[in-house]
Amino acid sequence: MRVLLVEDDPHLIRSLAATLREENYAVDEAQDGEDGLFKAQTENYDAIILDVMLPHLNGWQVLERLRPARKTPVLMLTARDAVRDRIKGLDTGADDYLTKPFDIDELLARLRALIRRAAGQTHSIIEISELTLDTAARTVRLSGQEVALTAREYALLEYLALHRGQVVSRTTLYEHLFDEDDSSLSNLLDVHVSNLRKKLGPDIITTRRGHGYSMT
Repeated sequence: MRVLLVEDDPHLIRSLAATLREENYAVDEAQDGEDGLFKAQTENYDAIILDVMLPHLNGWQVLERLRPARKTPVLMLTARDAVRDRIKGLDTGADDYLTKPFDIDELLARLRALIRRAAGQTHSIIEISELTLDTAARTVRLSGQEVALTAREYALLEYLALHRGQVVSRTTLYEHLFDEDDSSLSNLLDVHVSNLRKKLGPDIITTRRGHGYSMT
């Protein structure tokens, strides 16, 4: 999953980006509202973590300009904990709100929930035939037995599982699994799909020639 982090505190953005990457998210960063808005409008993200007090454009202004064109889930971060500020953020288009200082585990849980809901998945457990994904624990079981996956293999499987029944193009997968600094090889998806089939069975992912991949 690919996340945009818009935060002007250099220490916070550095530590939070590192934590998100440890949790297998692809992370793009912006340290002011104008850059954050540009990236949010031009790239496809699974979620945006947006600070309110930003240079150039504040978080509310970013949301106001973003929402007419994009429905990307937005989690707002702010040191302002007044009820009117939370109401303003939600009414402007935020999907969730977290005040600083925050617990990192709570932020990660809220982020997972936003991404699940955007994909129409309300529960952290996804079951597809004999396959079970726990998106909270980030584990995969096949017929009850846990299967070890690499971070990128899990990310690919989770994205396809959240969009099961849909044909997901290679372009979309690259956009959602790799960040702006990733210099991926063109055949990397094929390698990961091949590895998943070896570990989970040859029919777990269907290739639609010229279109992409799907799980049913």
